[in-house]
Amino acid sequence: MRTLLITGPGGSGRTTTAAATALTAAREGARTLLLGTDRTDTLSPVLGTEATPRLTVKRVDPDADFRTDLAALQDRAASALDLLGASRLEPEETTPLPGAEELAILRALRDAALPESYDLLVVDLPPTPRALSLLALPEELRRYLRRLLPPERQAARALRPVLGRLAGVPMPAEWLYGTAARLDRRLAAVEAVLADRDTVVRLVAEPGPAGADAVRTATLGLALRGLRTDALIATRVLPESEAAGWLAGPVAQQRKTLDEWRESYDVHPVAHLGRDPRGTDDLAALAVPGVTTRPATVDWPVTDLPHSRLRSSGGTPTADDGVLVWHIPLPGARRDELDLVRRGDEIVVTAGPFRRIVPLPSALRRCTVAGAALREDELRIRFRPDPALWPRTH
Repeated sequence: MRTLLITGPGGSGRTTTAAATALTAAREGARTLLLGTDRTDTLSPVLGTEATPRLTVKRVDPDADFRTDLAALQDRAASALDLLGASRLEPEETTPLPGAEELAILRALRDAALPESYDLLVVDLPPTPRALSLLALPEELRRYLRRLLPPERQAARALRPVLGRLAGVPMPAEWLYGTAARLDRRLAAVEAVLADRDTVVRLVAEPGPAGADAVRTATLGLALRGLRTDALIATRVLPESEAAGWLAGPVAQQRKTLDEWRESYDVHPVAHLGRDPRGTDDLAALAVPGVTTRPATVDWPVTDLPHSRLRSSGGTPTADDGVLVWHIPLPGARRDELDLVRRGDEIVVTAGPFRRIVPLPSALRRCTVAGAALREDELRIRFRPDPALWPRTH
């Protein structure tokens, strides 16, 4: 199943574009699921009441998800809560805590990808800043879990049933590790959806200075996370025939931005209808493209420079003053916005307002950082093998 994540600045026509894209795909024959993530139902007013064959629309319900999760947690910890004399919370007295909405969206994304009942999943993500934080959440939460509850510490779990029988109740550590393991599996499933080669992000923006800044920032944040983009939808494009009078300035501004975007993106201009699109006829008139091509794979490969003498001998890496280079694509990055820190076996990359902490590949853990440079929209980090950690060959 293909997954298309749609985001853009607030007010750029993100939801309209998501609805139009899903409608186009369904009319082209794809069994399409359109997932809305807004707390209020913003998709129904755009789509209207007319049913479309092969198109299913669903909306995330964070309130219901939070109550379900809280009830399940209380059930698993019932013995410990009874021991402490704690009172259970009833569903009608609970309201979602901060972060519950984000977790509900991630769960919906995971669940929608599981049944394989559809050919295409279109997700109307929140506005770009929040969407980028949301897409980073699975990796960050899994990292926190591994640090706070390392899986190897469960080696002593064989003793917990004995201690539990002595105390008369299950030990809290048992359900705590079990809960952490379940959460880790769920987050891993979301990560798998995001990392899948059939998952892409489609950016939406109105051409102009503000839209250009938003697109550059979004592209940088997506690249740092290794997420792929398939197209840039330029919304509310004024017709060239209106390039006179008081509209001459906005038309020229849009034309300039579109020309700049076309140098780096697959741009699809969407004409301004002169009104807010409502109903399937208006959505079809926007002529938003479907999903027919696969994007180029984006990854963070470790490669040799031509002058490197790093080689493999009998499956064991050896080096004679060799250099490894880690290429990290960062389109739109600026040198004065970059920061790089090595912390043990991790590398911390900061690009503008975004930061990512990733474990180093095994080969680079035995190297020291020899320098870094930003060239051709790539951050290139140079690693030199540490003689104390690399075996010598004779």
